[in-house]
Amino acid sequence: MNLKSLAKDTAIYGLSSIVGRFLNYLLVPVYTYKISAASGGYGIVTNLYAYTALLLALLTFGMETTMFRFSNKDGEDPRRVYGTSLKMVGIVALLFVAAVLALVKPISGAMGYSEHPEYIGCMAIIVGLDAFQAIMFSKLRIDRRPLKFMALKFAFIIPNILLTLGIFLVLPLLFGSHPGLEATYHHFNDGVGFIFFANLACTALVTLGFIPELRGLGVKFDGALAKRMLAYTWPLLLLSVVGNLNQAADKILFPYLMPGAEGHVQLGIYGACVKIAMIVALLTQAFRYAYEPIVFNGSRDRNNPNTLADGMKYFVIFALLAFLAVIVYMPILRHFIQPAYWEGLGVVPIVMMAEIFMGIYFNLSFWYKLTDQTWWGAVMSACGAAVMIAINVLLVPRIGYWACAWGGFAGYGTAMLMSLFIGNKKYPIPYDYKAIALFSALAIMIFALVSLPGWLGKEMSPWLTMGAGTVLLGLYALMAWKEIKKS
Repeated sequence: MNLKSLAKDTAIYGLSSIVGRFLNYLLVPVYTYKISAASGGYGIVTNLYAYTALLLALLTFGMETTMFRFSNKDGEDPRRVYGTSLKMVGIVALLFVAAVLALVKPISGAMGYSEHPEYIGCMAIIVGLDAFQAIMFSKLRIDRRPLKFMALKFAFIIPNILLTLGIFLVLPLLFGSHPGLEATYHHFNDGVGFIFFANLACTALVTLGFIPELRGLGVKFDGALAKRMLAYTWPLLLLSVVGNLNQAADKILFPYLMPGAEGHVQLGIYGACVKIAMIVALLTQAFRYAYEPIVFNGSRDRNNPNTLADGMKYFVIFALLAFLAVIVYMPILRHFIQPAYWEGLGVVPIVMMAEIFMGIYFNLSFWYKLTDQTWWGAVMSACGAAVMIAINVLLVPRIGYWACAWGGFAGYGTAMLMSLFIGNKKYPIPYDYKAIALFSALAIMIFALVSLPGWLGKEMSPWLTMGAGTVLLGLYALMAWKEIKKS
């Protein structure tokens, strides 16, 4: 496979994802300092944004992956595939927005926001635009245009950050000379509503950058093609919904399984520590953005199973490298969250391994995507979600947020193992199990050596620990480099 191209695209896609998320993380102190906890304002932000990922999965209904598949199928016109996909998702998004706006008062009342139905309407438009843009972002990935992809991502991120800083740092300075502005600010929950309005403005701005891609709306809609694509994509819809449920169900269920103040305290600790583990999730996302088009573009190649095998090996090697880097440099990385939350840092390795399992599962998923048996993905993801939810229900009342970490570990592990065993029968791929086992064993050994003093209750200088860990990390990186050169 073209490793150089994969690495370059992964770096560009990863830059837009990693830098964007990191900059958004830096806004959390702004939110928590400027929005009073007693007001519940930040709870409104958390609650409404929790709906967006699930709604986005419903509104795109797996058409991103379906576009990749059909754009590279024999006998299919890529231009018509794109135009048909854009129209289908666009119509569904438009109907969704229209329905929410028509019923915004009863919906906002049912969600507990009867005093601010504009929040619900604003978020509905944002999700609708995001779904529409998702197809155009996928078109950029198919065309291998990572630079424009990154530019448009930053066209949202940077203005949104500047507007947010303006809302909470600049506007309050004007209250003395503009009392009407102060009244409006307080009306929208001390600036919380302005967060949604800023998001909407930035999302609309990004749409302007897609003017060339909007020409796909001029392509004639192909009804027969749409039926074939929908037959392929409906299991991906379930797969996507279940995948989002996997990531959010523990946080949704936790207050019910451990009610009261203690439940909210533990969930806050878990949520803060999970942000450190998201480094591995960002790597997985960047790898996926770059890798998926390469696999589908090469799906006609007889050597495609070898391409998949190489991709799996490289992913495991680099994901474990990221895992070890977080473990080694935890004395520095932990300062991204307040010391009051450090008691939950023990879950970070577990959550990171769960994310690696999810990444491996993504790599394994190509066997059912390339054989048009996408319903298998829905089945396996549903089994993983069931395991995760069961562990949370059974163990959260006993061990608190540790159950969330182990639930994700077991849930993604279940889906990963099912895909491996079933895939070996349905679409055998010559994975390099020897290399994967070698680097996994090396990572476990380094993790154990770095963590051993803590397990034994020994206090060691963090600089000494990081120094020794850096040497071990260098050894791992050297072996990884030799493996890559050998391939």
